Amino acid sequence: MFVLITGGAGFIGSHLAEHLLEKGEKVYVVDDLSTGSMENIYHLVGHPNFFYEIDSILNERLMERIVQRVDIIYHLAAAVGVKLIVEEPIKCITTNILGTMQVLQLAYELGKKKVLISSTSEIYGKSNTTPFKEESDRLLGPTTKLRWSYSTSKAVDEYLGLNYFIKKKLPVIIARLFNTVGPRQTGRYGMVIPRFVKQALTSQPITIYGDGNQRRCFINVKDVVDALFELSLHPKAIGKIFNLGSTEDISIKNLAFKIKELTQSDSPIIYIPYEEAYEEGFEDMLNRTPDISKIKNLINFNPKISLDETILSIIQYFKGNTKVLEKEIQ
Repeated sequence: MFVLITGGAGFIGSHLAEHLLEKGEKVYVVDDLSTGSMENIYHLVGHPNFFYEIDSILNERLMERIVQRVDIIYHLAAAVGVKLIVEEPIKCITTNILGTMQVLQLAYELGKKKVLISSTSEIYGKSNTTPFKEESDRLLGPTTKLRWSYSTSKAVDEYLGLNYFIKKKLPVIIARLFNTVGPRQTGRYGMVIPRFVKQALTSQPITIYGDGNQRRCFINVKDVVDALFELSLHPKAIGKIFNLGSTEDISIKNLAFKIKELTQSDSPIIYIPYEEAYEEGFEDMLNRTPDISKIKNLINFNPKISLDETILSIIQYFKGNTKVLEKEIQ
């Protein structure tokens, strides 16, 4: 197949590109590098089946030229990360919604190309009804809290995708990703594990936002891209939404201690109020655990890589890439 990955120079997109190339597919990447990096795909440049454009997915002429050539689109391009969302909500909303509209409309006009949309666990908002099922109700805070703009924009993406499937018969699949981690992920936009690892390796204080009792489930990016590929090929996945994540949770406090131990760091662990880290009145959820029975029943999905293995791979990545580590510190 000839596939397009929007946001393909990002953390997840670059790993997906590797995975697809290993499967023998031809891969086209479009990324404006707003949160992605050429460093993530340098090793793929020169591969006979790898092509890339550094440009916005809102460039209609470029996207039209590429979409008409491909068989499937993995739509990963989005403004992500709590810190970025709070700092640049307008960019978040416009990138996510207008980008998805462009991708879906071109996919429809140019031959009803299959589209897999990457969504997020933020969809569920601050609901405490866990584990979250795909049909669970959403509970969001007021519009005056900027963090909920991301959840809202991705919900609009899902509505667009589902209605292109229902009304226009466009083959659309939606994957709601829970905390995905691994090498090449940046901590600059609020992602907790690379931030903790960077702090531990450089003997900086490991900074926990809030009281650290909030619990999260972390899944290795290799497990995620394998599942995305399997979903994209399964005919019964079309028109449906799937949670994609791990069901093993850990408190952020215990995560900090685990990373300190695995890095053998002498960094102190300190606590920073949410309003100091993000915005006044910042709202967070205590638990975010997915129900993955739906994707498990369809493609026999089960995460294979443990959290300890994942953290160790991130530690080795930073140790072997001092320039990346220095960039994270800045």
